[in-house]
Amino acid sequence: MGEMIDKAKAAGNKVAGSVKEQVGKATDNERLEAEGKAQKLKGTAQDMAGSVKGAFGEKI
Repeated sequence: MGEMIDKAKAAGNKVAGSVKEQVGKATDNERLEAEGKAQKLKGTAQDMAGSVKGAFGEKI
């Protein structure tokens, strides 16, 4: 179950990060663009954590 939660949070962070990044680019707001990139990376990390939990969850 933890895997699905992590993957759902990851998807949300990736989408929100992409939106922030694009809005930052469109408005020439470097801070917002950087926040978006960071949030997308956080989503990627959460996605990997979910995959690890899924792979090892039943074996632990």
